[in-house]
Amino acid sequence: MNDQANEIPIEAWNTILFEKFVRFRHIVTNGLAKHGEQALRERPYAPGDHVLDIGCGFGDTTLAIGGQVTASGRAVGVDCAENFVAVASKEAAEAGLQNVSYFVADVQGDDLRGPYDHAFARFGTMFFNLPGAALRNICRALKTGGSFTMVVWRKREDNPWVHEAEQVARAIVPVVAHDDTDQVHCGPGPFSMAGADLVSDLLKSSGFGDISFRRYDCDICLGADMNEALTAAMELGPTGEIIRLAGAEGERLRPAVADALRSHFARLRHDDGSIWGASSSWIVRSKRMN
Repeated sequence: MNDQANEIPIEAWNTILFEKFVRFRHIVTNGLAKHGEQALRERPYAPGDHVLDIGCGFGDTTLAIGGQVTASGRAVGVDCAENFVAVASKEAAEAGLQNVSYFVADVQGDDLRGPYDHAFARFGTMFFNLPGAALRNICRALKTGGSFTMVVWRKREDNPWVHEAEQVARAIVPVVAHDDTDQVHCGPGPFSMAGADLVSDLLKSSGFGDISFRRYDCDICLGADMNEALTAAMELGPTGEIIRLAGAEGERLRPAVADALRSHFARLRHDDGSIWGASSSWIVRSKRMN
């Protein structure tokens, strides 16, 4: 299998990662929501706009965009994982929203059914094995002058909500590289677009210009209590991947990781028992130039 293709990440998001995200949907959605909401609040879409929501997941951002563009516009969500699209489509239908729709596609190379006035992505662009190909495909799906807004995580050190837990796991569990395992994985990882210079170069080479970066920081809830925070941390994100990819050895060391994380999370506990961590993203804006 071509290691630059997206088959492995797609399989991961359709199976093991989908199951985990369903289980911890309230944590994932609420945690990510603040960053996406900030981007949409700063520059809302106008009634009548036709907007593509990339890596839509459960479709909550697509629904928010649908509300902004009103019945005269369209919000179209796309995701590589058909299981996410099935959930999003079902919930949009139950809500009776006629201007919201979803489809399954690999944004790295498939037809995105444009042209669109704008494209949006909340943490939906960091997992491409060929990000340049994906960004060029997004650019082609936009009208000339159309905007592209993507929210991506800044560097690990500015995201202690996930990085500190990852460091705890790395100190205990042997890390297995993606190339050294037959197990499915998420792809490059959540911090692949943390560097502003790298992202700017990628966008420019893909046909975008008028590029800007806006930092947004906020605390996000990692769990309503210690048990939920521990369980979520050891299933989701880099920490969960380290344990899962280590196989039997990861399972053997799981109790040791849990004990270490419990001490770490104790410092992040609020008076009501919930666990919170600092997070930081880039709101990156650009336009198709020709």
